[in-house]
Amino acid sequence: MKVNTSFGKMLFPIFNYTVLIAFALLCLLPMIHVLAISFSSGTAAAAGYVTLWPINFTFKAYEFVANKPEFIRSMIVSFKRVLIGVPIDMLLIILIAYPLSKDERMLSFRKAYIVFFMITILFGGGLIPWYMVIKMTGLIDSIFALILPGAVPVFSVIILLNFFRNLPKEIEEAAFIDGASHWYTLWKIYVPLSMPAIATLILFSSVGHWNSWFDGIILMNRTEHYPLQSYLQTVVVQQGLLKMVTIQDTQTFLEVSNRTNKAAQIFIGALPILLVYPFLQRYFMSGIVLGSVKG
Repeated sequence: MKVNTSFGKMLFPIFNYTVLIAFALLCLLPMIHVLAISFSSGTAAAAGYVTLWPINFTFKAYEFVANKPEFIRSMIVSFKRVLIGVPIDMLLIILIAYPLSKDERMLSFRKAYIVFFMITILFGGGLIPWYMVIKMTGLIDSIFALILPGAVPVFSVIILLNFFRNLPKEIEEAAFIDGASHWYTLWKIYVPLSMPAIATLILFSSVGHWNSWFDGIILMNRTEHYPLQSYLQTVVVQQGLLKMVTIQDTQTFLEVSNRTNKAAQIFIGALPILLVYPFLQRYFMSGIVLGSVKG
């Protein structure tokens, strides 16, 4: 049977794809431009000739960055921050969201607890009290100063809390009838069924820890303790290549300029998140509890 398609229905997919492609290009072109600069010669980048394709293709900028102990040290600090901070964040998020997802019959004063957490979103003590609390607890100039102050992202708690509340109650009731405890129910039922939400929160936490730069500058007394983004802030925004190193010969200066050096460091700094994101993307579109309850 032939179905008549109106002009509007034919035009909408074309318009839709055009807009989506335009938005995708807006996101990709700046990254491609930075990548092209990082692979170009110093003279071509400094003259502004590079657009979306490298000129005088070279790896000298990456070799220069790889030989900088400050950059390598700051990247190690960032990896340590993510590897320690994300598990702590997720553990606290899960342990807080689970009891708050119950009703008043199972958790007394539930609403009071929720209000207590919500206040931290609406009001803040300010920069000076925040710094003084961290200083008085002895965390200044340690890796945990970058992790513990923000270890309970309340927005993520609310997301997981609502996710837990939307899970079928029949699963939990069946587990309790079989003698399961709350601890067993949380880790063996709730957490596996909530992997799409948990994977999303892991991505949020990872990106937050990796991209954070302000707390590193404020809380670290020594530059060798800076995470990568704090180090890049001092390089890209505040300093240049000539202020940080001594160029020994003209050839090195021609091959590696301020722009190529900064571009290489920016791209390397963004690369871990670009590599991790595709592995977590599949959880966003996956089913939540498909097939969990039957009958």
